[in-house]
Amino acid sequence: MKSAIAWLGIELNVVSKREKLLSLLGGFISILFLVLISEKTLHLPHASGLIASMGASAVLLFAVPHGQLSQPWPVLGGHCLSAIIGVACARWIHPVPLAAACAVGLSIGVMHQLKCIHPPGGATGLTAVLGGPAIQSLGFGFVLYPVFANCLVMLGVAVFFNSFFRWRRYPAAFNRPASVTAHKTPAPSHEEIMAALRQLDSFVDISEEDLVRLVQLLRPPEPARLPEKKSKRGRERELKF
Repeated sequence: MKSAIAWLGIELNVVSKREKLLSLLGGFISILFLVLISEKTLHLPHASGLIASMGASAVLLFAVPHGQLSQPWPVLGGHCLSAIIGVACARWIHPVPLAAACAVGLSIGVMHQLKCIHPPGGATGLTAVLGGPAIQSLGFGFVLYPVFANCLVMLGVAVFFNSFFRWRRYPAAFNRPASVTAHKTPAPSHEEIMAALRQLDSFVDISEEDLVRLVQLLRPPEPARLPEKKSKRGRERELKF
């Protein structure tokens, strides 16, 4: 059974029901707000005013608000750079299946290189190729609207919604962790963390601050120093005085 769970990649999800409910509400509010802005304010059809990959971004922004993949630069860079790549592939690479594959593959490479990995960005690049006439007619304007505008709305809602909950404040730099009992052990340095990650040679979706806190929680407390036992002669000298 354990091997099957490990093979399927079922996560160790130990968050509270309150946290799950807040994630649900945040995703609901962000997409509702995005749809209303596109439809009621800008009077644009959903096909060109809202990109579907924002639904995936909502999962990261509200279910994993402090994950590295969810931070502002990955959201903006991941979506916008992938949109540029997707539009370029749609225009200059044929046939369409090859253009779609290039859009996703190149987006992954660029996001890796520029430290802005955001999985929904791959879907944004693919949308630029396969989105149909409503998307392709926008050309590179697709990058500014709807992609960049959608990103700003999602980030704004994430900052505002999570600001009401001290332990969820977004971005991660604004986070005020819930009080936990951490062992009083020295935190690993930035250089030690980077060296360990290089040895792992795999992307880890956790901020450096949360990683340090996790290490401190897992490390055993340093043993208390016992007072040195005094020799028999020492005790005799004290008695004489």
